[in-house]
Amino acid sequence: MIKTILFDMGGVVITLAQPQAIERFKALGLKDAEQRLDAYTQQGIFGDLESGKITDEDFRRELSVLVGRELTWQECLYAWKGYCGDVPKRNLRKMKELRERGYRVVLLSNTNPFMMSWVMSNEFDGEGHSLAYYLDAAYESYKCGAMKPDPKFFNAVIEGEKLIPSETLFIDDGPRNIEAAKALGIHTLLVKNGEDWTGKLEDILSSIDKEFNFRK
Repeated sequence: MIKTILFDMGGVVITLAQPQAIERFKALGLKDAEQRLDAYTQQGIFGDLESGKITDEDFRRELSVLVGRELTWQECLYAWKGYCGDVPKRNLRKMKELRERGYRVVLLSNTNPFMMSWVMSNEFDGEGHSLAYYLDAAYESYKCGAMKPDPKFFNAVIEGEKLIPSETLFIDDGPRNIEAAKALGIHTLLVKNGEDWTGKLEDILSSIDKEFNFRK
């Protein structure tokens, strides 16, 4: 029986728009943005930011050096927000509904201070709520010091939430992240960026419940 549902953010809760992010970083002067930006796990200073090795201010300074001019924090924020294509209302409604049904809803995301400053603001859903309104807890890679698919990140959540893996479901759009969770005994649901996963989620919850009741 599932008690906790772990949600990835980009590609699951929000629709990723990687080409838009690439164009925004190029507009800042980062000519090799395509090589530096990844849809799942960032590299270089982008990865250092999301794994907590450098701060947002360190990132701003280092990116300024790369592009050859002094960038503002707001310019960096605008470029990072390029990753967000859409925030589908159906996803937020489903997360709110799951909490009302007694599931613990937890975010597990490779992310950074720029993205979270917007996600955790009242501008997030267009109705005056931050993402926190739809969550019981949030685990961000830059605060945990590790990124998916690193087992350290998953273990931080397991320990922090006192999870039993067999009672936990993880939803992500990254195959490597899904495999890492499976290896720890967590139930998983692999989705595609932008798809309506709400029906699939209900199907897998029903299937797991039936299996649990059968074993009883």
